[in-house]
Amino acid sequence: MTRVIGLTGGIGSGKSTVARLLAALGAVVVDADAIVHELQAPGAPMLGEMATAFGADVLTEDGALDRQRMADLAFRDPQVRQRLNAIVHPRVAAEMARRIDAARRSGAPLVVVDIPLLFETRPRDRDAARAGFDATVLVYVPREVQIERTVRRDGCPRAEAERRVAAQLPIDDKRALADHVIDNTSDAADTERRVRALFAELTAPAAERACR
Repeated sequence: MTRVIGLTGGIGSGKSTVARLLAALGAVVVDADAIVHELQAPGAPMLGEMATAFGADVLTEDGALDRQRMADLAFRDPQVRQRLNAIVHPRVAAEMARRIDAARRSGAPLVVVDIPLLFETRPRDRDAARAGFDATVLVYVPREVQIERTVRRDGCPRAEAERRVAAQLPIDDKRALADHVIDNTSDAADTERRVRALFAELTAPAAERACR
């Protein structure tokens, strides 16, 4: 039976790296961010609704979404973030459900639903946070590492990286909600070892998992 897990992390945690490793092991990854990009393509209804809600300056000259501009607005203003989520989440959730169902029917050993803000959108209770999934997995690094990696990756000032980290649920709060944690603080080889071990656990027969 195909198991479906929710994969999340914090900005700068390396969640995308873990998702790629799981895909290489045979998991089907349903990437919420990729779906968002598809639904926000030029000419898509969602993009028009966003321009109406936040102004035409969230669009580039060629009619595409200015993602940096939109991210800056959302990270700085909780009300903007809330309104953006109300536009994006229902449509993304419907498309994710369709893809999860297709993956189940394909007989994939594991479906990984990659959702950056999984815990932010759910009650702060482990059982409630898991709703709809067989388990949740958090990619973890300490807050200071999140900030340092975000500065390096995005080339932004430290103050901006701190604002982006602060806009999400604290990583240690997420850790308390997750069923499984992949610590991505060390090197790539260590992370891969941890991911392989977790994949083996998640895809083991139910009777074998019960004995662990």
